[in-house]
Amino acid sequence: MNTQTRTSSDYAGLAERRALIPPELFVKYEVKRGLRDSNGTGVLAGITGIAEVKAYEYENGEKVPCAGSLRYRGYDVRELINGCAAQERFGFEETVYLLLFGELPNAAEFAGFKQRLVECRELRSGFTRDVILKAPSPDMINAMARCVLTLYSYDEQPDSTEIVNVMRQSLQLISVFPRFAVYSYQAAQHYHEGASLWIHSPEPELGIAENILHMLRPDNNYSPLEARTLDTALVLHAEHGGGNNSTFSTHVVTSTGTDTYSAIATALGSLKGPRHGGANIKVAKQFADLRQHVKHWDNDDEVRDYLTAQLEKRAFDGSGLIYGMGHAVYTLSDPRCQVLREYACKLAAEKGRMEEFELYRGVERIATQLLQERRKVMKPVCANVDFYSGFVYDMLGIPEALFTPIFAVARVAGWCAHRIEELVSGGKIIRPAYKSICVGRDYVGMDDRSSGLRVIEEAA
Repeated sequence: MNTQTRTSSDYAGLAERRALIPPELFVKYEVKRGLRDSNGTGVLAGITGIAEVKAYEYENGEKVPCAGSLRYRGYDVRELINGCAAQERFGFEETVYLLLFGELPNAAEFAGFKQRLVECRELRSGFTRDVILKAPSPDMINAMARCVLTLYSYDEQPDSTEIVNVMRQSLQLISVFPRFAVYSYQAAQHYHEGASLWIHSPEPELGIAENILHMLRPDNNYSPLEARTLDTALVLHAEHGGGNNSTFSTHVVTSTGTDTYSAIATALGSLKGPRHGGANIKVAKQFADLRQHVKHWDNDDEVRDYLTAQLEKRAFDGSGLIYGMGHAVYTLSDPRCQVLREYACKLAAEKGRMEEFELYRGVERIATQLLQERRKVMKPVCANVDFYSGFVYDMLGIPEALFTPIFAVARVAGWCAHRIEELVSGGKIIRPAYKSICVGRDYVGMDDRSSGLRVIEEAA
């Protein structure tokens, strides 16, 4: 028998050939690829009472783009942010309460809830040392997922899907996520980059946004505007309806009856992807490249030339995309982007980085025009929340490695609310259909089989 050692490349070639589905079949069988209709609208796959994302209105039966809005349990997110700011309160914990329980808390309810979050923030003795510091990961989302799955081992009722138990688990996860994110980063910096290691415990009198800055910085210091800006970013990222990839993943996995830790770890894996939670990193890298190649940031012609080259795959990463522009739902505007733009401006003024802020504004304006002219897209194009979030995080001194983990710190509130909604209202396992294109074949004995790898080699 003639045997030959094969490489991973050989096997990858065979697998890739067999995995390829001809694109025309998706049209032939009217498959909603990506669970989206041909006009870009998402396929209706569920019902939620947690959040509403709106980008269109209907006039005389026709769909008309409108200014984007985002509502949590019926409340406009901008009103929630402005209401808290007017009374000099931080808004994220109040938003968590609203998402989980469906109502805004009064003063007594809110005080009790904040105290409960503080109690849930504590980790078992040795958890930081044994789970986070002993096996540091170069990727913070992977490190956070490991922490989440390890919590299963410390839980006396890990598999119970009774709502009282799931709520207990949810409050703990929401409370400890900031520690998971920051400590995982500190461990990676120390063990992989040789940086000094410091671990600051959260302060009980501080909210989540303040504690992130407190734990992350060697001197624990931050300005009121910095804390307010980060808190606002957390509110904006806390929830975005049931159809975004990580939240839908939470629904899908929850529908099987699995445990809370498995469901949230799945959501983290989804969020890690550069098409989802990792998009703001792409925006940051895009602007770093632009700053290198555009000499005069205030020259519209130079900026336009760079963006044109980017669309023509001659600049940045060759993808032909302008990252941070366009959204699956929003058309005329992304309300989250509008709010973050305001805070980016305030923070840039405080940090002496207004020239960079004006560059972002210029790119937003020019890219919107270019995309409409060159792509002739069916709907208006606007900047999305990722366009400014990376710039904001950078001004806050948050390292790039923590951009997506900070997103997770916020979004875990929405994931937990959707998990409870699925457990209470779902009732069936989520199992969409796939069209099979397999052709029946007769079994062939091993001695009579041709080599699939040889077929690949001959085709090459």
